[in-house]
Amino acid sequence: MTTADDETLAQQSTRLDAVLTAAVQAHFGRDCRVTALAKMSAGASREVWAFDAVLPDGEVIPLILKRDPIGQPDAAAGGGGVDSVLGVDRRTEGRLMQLARDNGVPEPQVHFFLEQDAQTSPGFVMDRLTGETLGRRILREPAYADAREKLAFQCGQALARIHDVPPDRLPPLKNLPPAEHLQLYRQTLDSFGYPHPGFEYGLRWLEERLELAGSRHTLVHGDFRNGNFVVGEDGLRAILDWELGHLGDPMCDLGWLCIKSWRYGHFAKPVGGFGERAELFAGYEDAGGPPVDPRAVHYWEVFGTMRWGVMCMIFAFGHITGRQRSVEPATIGRRAAETEYDLLELVD
Repeated sequence: MTTADDETLAQQSTRLDAVLTAAVQAHFGRDCRVTALAKMSAGASREVWAFDAVLPDGEVIPLILKRDPIGQPDAAAGGGGVDSVLGVDRRTEGRLMQLARDNGVPEPQVHFFLEQDAQTSPGFVMDRLTGETLGRRILREPAYADAREKLAFQCGQALARIHDVPPDRLPPLKNLPPAEHLQLYRQTLDSFGYPHPGFEYGLRWLEERLELAGSRHTLVHGDFRNGNFVVGEDGLRAILDWELGHLGDPMCDLGWLCIKSWRYGHFAKPVGGFGERAELFAGYEDAGGPPVDPRAVHYWEVFGTMRWGVMCMIFAFGHITGRQRSVEPATIGRRAAETEYDLLELVD
C-alpha cells in the first residue's frame, strides 16, 4: 500500500468514525462511543468495516458495517454483467437478512441502516459473529471436523426457512424468468467473440429442459454457497452476502450450493465439499420444505455451473480490455475453461 493509499484510508476512517459514532449514539444511547474501527479485506465489491460500540456501562458490542464503496452506484455485486440484473441495494439486503432471521434462519442481527449523504454511502450495521468464513479453512481445519458432519443438513434447514419467508413481508424484488436469464447469458457469451462450445452446448441443454426449472417462486438467496457462511465448531452460524436476493425457483439455491467450484478440491462431497445431497435434501424437508426433486436440483446445478463460467469470462474480459485490470479478475477469469469442463461432465 502506498503512502497516498494510507492517507486515503486514514481520511476515510476519520470521516466514517464520526458517522458511526452519531449512528451508534442514536441507536444505543448518547454516551456510546466507537472504537477499533478497521477496514476488512473481505468484500470484493462492497466495503466491510469492523468496529466496536462501547456502551456507558462498559459493555462492548462487536459490529460490522457493510456499505457501497464511496462514489459508486448502490447496485448488485456478482461480477457485474448479467447477475447485476438481479442485485439489490444495501437497505434491501439488510432487510432480507432481518426477515430471514425472523423466520428462523441463522443470521446476524441487523441493528440499523446508514443513508447516503455527503459523508457516507448506503449501508447497514450488523452483529460481528465469531467463526470462519473462508471455504478452504472450513473444509480443512480440524476444528471444524464436527461441524462438517452436520453442515449439509443445516444448510438444507436454512434454505427451507429462507424459501418460506412470507411473500407479503418481502420488499420489492426482481424476478428474471429462467428463459430470459438464459438469453442474457447467450448474449453475453456472443459479445466476447470467443468460441466456447462447452458453454454453447450447456445453454442448449438448459433451454431444452426448461420445464425442470419449476414454477414455484419464493425468496431465494442467489449466492448460497461455501464461502458465504459463518461456521463455528458447532456448525452453521450465519448466512452472509444477500446481494443477489431475488424471487425465483427455490431449487436454484440448492443447485448453486452443489456446483463443483465451491468444493475447493473436496470433490467427493458434492454439497460445498462437506456433505452429501441426501443430507441437504433431508435437512430441507425436515425444516418444512416440500419433497426435493433431484432432477430439478441437477438442472440448477448445471445452470449454476454455466452461470459461474460466464461470470469468469466477464472477469477475464474485464481484465483483458482494461476495464478492471488487476490480478484478481485475471485469476478468476482463468477458471472459465475449468468450469466449462465441469459443465460438460454434468450434462454427459
